[in-house]
Amino acid sequence: MKSLTLLIFCCVIAACLSAGLPDTKSVSPAESPSDDGVGTAPADLTVTQLESLREVCEANLACEHMMDVSGIIAAYTAYYGPIPY
Repeated sequence: MKSLTLLIFCCVIAACLSAGLPDTKSVSPAESPSDDGVGTAPADLTVTQLESLREVCEANLACEHMMDVSGIIAAYTAYYGPIPY
C-alpha cells in the first residue's frame, strides 16, 4: 500500500514538473493567477491532470468520499492543499 501511495505521489510530481512553471518576470499583473487559495480553475486542468488528482484522492477514504459528494477539485484542495499545477 505504501508503494502504491509513493507511486501515485511520484506521478503527481512528474505531472507538475512536465507542466512547467511560467516565467514570473514575463507575466503581467492582469495575467497572474488569482490568490484565492485554489490556484487554478477546473477548466484549466487537462483530463490527465484531473485523473492524477483523482488517483491521489482515492488513496484516502475520506477524500474519496468527499470527491464523490463535492467533486475532485474541492476534495483535493481540502485534504492536500492547493493544486500543484
